Amino acid sequence: MPIDKQLIRSILINRKEIIQQLTFVPRSIAIEDATPTILVGVRRSGKSYLLYQKMFELASNGHSWDEFLYINFEDERLIGFDIQDFQTLLEAHYANSKQDPILFLDEIQIVHGWERFARRMADEKRQIYITGSNAQMLSREMEASLGGRYIAIQVFPFSFAEFLQSKSFNWNKNTFLSIKGRADIGSLFKEYFYFGGFPELVKINNKRDYLSSIYNKIYLGDIVLRYKVSNAYALEIMMKKIAETIRQPISYSRLTNVIAAVGVSVGKSTIIQYLEYAKESQILFHVQNYGSKLVEKTSNPKYYFVDQGILNLFVLDADTALLENIVAIHLIKNNNRDQVYYYQNNIEVDFYLPDVQTAIQVCYSLTDLKTREREVNALIAMAKHINIDNMLIITYDEEETIQVDNLTINVLPVWKWLLTQ
Repeated sequence: MPIDKQLIRSILINRKEIIQQLTFVPRSIAIEDATPTILVGVRRSGKSYLLYQKMFELASNGHSWDEFLYINFEDERLIGFDIQDFQTLLEAHYANSKQDPILFLDEIQIVHGWERFARRMADEKRQIYITGSNAQMLSREMEASLGGRYIAIQVFPFSFAEFLQSKSFNWNKNTFLSIKGRADIGSLFKEYFYFGGFPELVKINNKRDYLSSIYNKIYLGDIVLRYKVSNAYALEIMMKKIAETIRQPISYSRLTNVIAAVGVSVGKSTIIQYLEYAKESQILFHVQNYGSKLVEKTSNPKYYFVDQGILNLFVLDADTALLENIVAIHLIKNNNRDQVYYYQNNIEVDFYLPDVQTAIQVCYSLTDLKTREREVNALIAMAKHINIDNMLIITYDEEETIQVDNLTINVLPVWKWLLTQ
């Protein structure tokens, strides 16, 4: 049954009134005016607020709020909305306003065939901004479907710098030199380290319950229901086992065996499929081994969670895993995804960025002599095989410079690295 035009008119008016009353932390993610844009990211990462931010920006530059057509397809009143209803949506806007719409379409992946409407709007030179929670919207296939007319931007939860801004904490490099400044940053970082950067979480007291609700929505809504997962228990165990093996490469066969060991019968092909679903929902991402052959690159990756808080739901007393996970998130956010690797070929190095010739070890503390030797020696050994300009060891709160064989290794506390790199 087609969606009622009067209902859509009411939704458009009411939602716009709500948005105009909002306050939020501006983010430094630039969205161009003239280019159709798709914002893709995990649920609750702040995609909707980026649309609101763009609306306020356009309004401050002379556009009228009457131009803005904002709709969120997760609104339960829009259940059953299909591709034919997009025309009704445009008609509802023109019934409310005489001005051509600037379109803001939130969580559009819910509507089957949405890309055809999006392509038509781009062909008509409409100003349009879209969000979605599915990584397929970043794929080459989707780019082809949209005819190369859109810019895709991946949205992550708050960085540590954005988190500090949301806490109204102002800092500069002199803050690092102050005992009080370092203590204040350290206290705020502890919250970020364990609970992550989902924007709405900043002002919520019961953080673990909020994180659980996000995870359940992703697990049930974005994976189980969307992909009609037949063995939800196997999927649940798979997510837990991935969390427990952060920092270690894990093959499809090994993951299948680990899950089978707890009494869950599931085939390797099913596990491969479930991993793809988890990556498409944006809750997981992976890093491949630069030092291996092509087949091993694709079948033996390291997996990480897109947010600290989600990982922390699964692990206990796992500060080292959380430390490596937060480094992985920052590297993926700030570099081309296909230029972040780990290195394992008789030598084990946590991260390698060939584009900038940087090798990174992650170690909670270097105070233990054997641990220190292991981390340093791995970097030195790698530098003898591959040209490396920059070697880092990222710790929780230690800082020094290590000189070995005319090579320099910079040791940085993770909070400082997140703010300066």
